[in-house]
Amino acid sequence: MEKKKYVQVGTGGRARMYYEAVASTFKDRAEIAAFCDLSPTRMNYANRILTEKHGAPAAKTYYYTDFDKMLDENKPDAVIVTSVDRTHHDYIIRSMEKGYDVISEKPMTIDERKAQAIIDCQKKTGKNLRVTFNYRYAPHNTKIREVLMDGAIGEVYSIHFEWLLNIQHGADYFRRWHRNKLNSGGLLVHKATHHFDLVNFWIASLPETVYAMGDLNFYGMKNAERRGVRNFYYRCYGSEAAKDDPFAIDIEKNETLKALYLDAEADSGYIRDRSVFSDDISIEDTMGVMVRYKNNAVMTYSLNAYMPWEGYNISFNGSKGRLEVNVVEKSYINAGGEKGDEGALIGKHITVKPMFGKPYEVQFEEAKGGHGGGDLVMLNDIFGSPEPDRFKRAASHVDGAYSILTGIAANKSIASGLPVRVKDLLEV
Repeated sequence: MEKKKYVQVGTGGRARMYYEAVASTFKDRAEIAAFCDLSPTRMNYANRILTEKHGAPAAKTYYYTDFDKMLDENKPDAVIVTSVDRTHHDYIIRSMEKGYDVISEKPMTIDERKAQAIIDCQKKTGKNLRVTFNYRYAPHNTKIREVLMDGAIGEVYSIHFEWLLNIQHGADYFRRWHRNKLNSGGLLVHKATHHFDLVNFWIASLPETVYAMGDLNFYGMKNAERRGVRNFYYRCYGSEAAKDDPFAIDIEKNETLKALYLDAEADSGYIRDRSVFSDDISIEDTMGVMVRYKNNAVMTYSLNAYMPWEGYNISFNGSKGRLEVNVVEKSYINAGGEKGDEGALIGKHITVKPMFGKPYEVQFEEAKGGHGGGDLVMLNDIFGSPEPDRFKRAASHVDGAYSILTGIAANKSIASGLPVRVKDLLEV
């Protein structure tokens, strides 16, 4: 079997899941031919993982300004995009214009103009763009789709969806580049793209109208000052004040964080361990969203990033009853531990409460690994031999667009105080 050739742009914490999978589980059918990044240090680290851990050949390395050169010299079967969110559209479009399919980390992009440019380019080139929504593949999330598809609660009329990010994982978004909305689109795009995609997937519908409110209530300097904090610092590394801050992280003591970020500061200029109580954070930590879908269902959604536990509660109300979901996830810091800990399950309950009849617990076969076991299934779907899927979990550029459109519309609603019609944002 001839191996498929992949190149990857962006070699930070999110990238490793892909290049490690290619170098290990799928090494007989795939290879990473080249990396592209702002930081030679990060690319060298990725190559050490390939060669020393997996015995795979080192990939060629290209500075980020040589992205087109990388494509021309390697002629890959597909390009993997795992760069900073605000740059996704650029690499996606340049790849498709040169005739290559693309696999993009979520979110596909961060605003409606960039999304429209991607949609237009895909129509023009006909290339395939896949967005990697690993949460779809988690057995419990797939089971929710199955229960609803099979009509256990009839037609879904309303949804209440509460997602909690705890003070370990949630705080981490306020240390990194994600804290700037120009980079990430805020948590309603960067993080909630997962959640909004799941709802689209679960109820087989698309968002129509969005209204939202949100604010920065816990993180940030003014909020810390209001709570009596007086001792501030710029970053954790080398700071005496950070030693007494439970929200600080020590990237020098973590081998992966040190290699990817501290050691790479000289050539990347990126500081990974900023104080979460800085005065230059432009994203919200408290968000409430209301969405009406094309099938007339209504969702109320809540996202808070400073909770004592991590996970989500969901209720679906339908013509034949109610479906209740409670999921508790293991806490983690991106690139700061075992990849399998990211979104791993601690506890879960899926309960159907029929309108007439006794409630019952829905059973499903659990899986190990990141995102509730979804990572491994998704990676096989991308790099391996996927089986026919009645749930249609593979996500296209259209799925990617509609997942972010809810968050983009929510951001606009927060800014204006008005509801936003999704059809006014993008022509798919």
